[in-house]
Amino acid sequence: MPHAFRRPLRRPLRPLRALSLAAVAAAASFGCAYPRTIHVYDEACQITARQMVLDVADVNVISSCSGNHCVVQLVGQAALLAASTVISGSIVVTGNVVYWLEKKRDCRPKPAPSDTAAPA
Repeated sequence: MPHAFRRPLRRPLRPLRALSLAAVAAAASFGCAYPRTIHVYDEACQITARQMVLDVADVNVISSCSGNHCVVQLVGQAALLAASTVISGSIVVTGNVVYWLEKKRDCRPKPAPSDTAAPA
């Protein structure tokens, strides 16, 4: 086979593989935001309504780091927290709109207090 038709040898993507493993490790060990549903009592409507809130799970376990390893951990943590906040925040907003519509549908306002005493 002539030299012109040979495919050049490709170097392995070691830096990219190391960065990918660091990102996976960061996702497994750093905190992230997640949506959670709670129940609240609405006295005006006399119902228990659902509401979504955004919580942050903090499982930050940085035991020891030095040099570039710390930078990779911090950048990974910031990226994961930002991405999970955007995604989970969108879920919370959408969920709260749905819960608000349910609350409006099921609302039974309190009757106004009536004065039964006759004026003197």
